[in-house]
Amino acid sequence: KKPANPAFWWVNGEGEEVKWSFEELGSLSRKAANVLSKVCGLQRGDRVVAVLPRVPEWWLLNVACMRAGIVFIPGTSQLTAKDILYRLQASKAKCFVTDDERAPAVESVLPGSQFLKSKLLVGKGSRDGWLNLKELL
Repeated sequence: KKPANPAFWWVNGEGEEVKWSFEELGSLSRKAANVLSKVCGLQRGDRVVAVLPRVPEWWLLNVACMRAGIVFIPGTSQLTAKDILYRLQASKAKCFVTDDERAPAVESVLPGSQFLKSKLLVGKGSRDGWLNLKELL
């Protein structure tokens, strides 16, 4: 009997690999949906802007948003602070998800983003005022 096919299989340029079964993807996406709804206080129809490179968390958040009825708004990692501010204002997003590298650009436009309630950081680092997604999962 051969092993089940993975639901998700990601490999980066250095050969680092993440492989999730359907059961693992289901469990992780439920946890991520709970983070968005309970920790971040988001409700059905609320919007999340995610500016991330294509890391596993990008897909995980996409599925979690579908589960929770939250609108997932992806953004390219090449966005400038001005672009980020425009997207926050136009979408009225209540949550922003990014990594350590792009967090300073988000912080620079926070005064102009009156709807934003929470900020999630994907990665190993920590920043004041940001929640770490990996720790919450």
